[in-house]
Amino acid sequence: MSLREAEQQHRTERDRALDDQRVMSFALWCEVCGFSPDTGRRLLKAGKGPIVTQISDRRIGVTVGNNRRWQQSRERA
Repeated sequence: MSLREAEQQHRTERDRALDDQRVMSFALWCEVCGFSPDTGRRLLKAGKGPIVTQISDRRIGVTVGNNRRWQQSRERA
């Protein structure tokens, strides 16, 4: 593996790690998951949604990583 290829692989791994940290707004999270904001609020209120991140006093969001883990926990065999 050349030095350039090694640097590219490292950069890709770093970008993937940062993507897991990226915070989606509540509205974007609902859109990505394919349900309405009302359904998203019901899921969170019932404690059946992903871990949320407090963006500001009045805004919440979901990190890409938390959304991925939540979706994986809901998979059926």
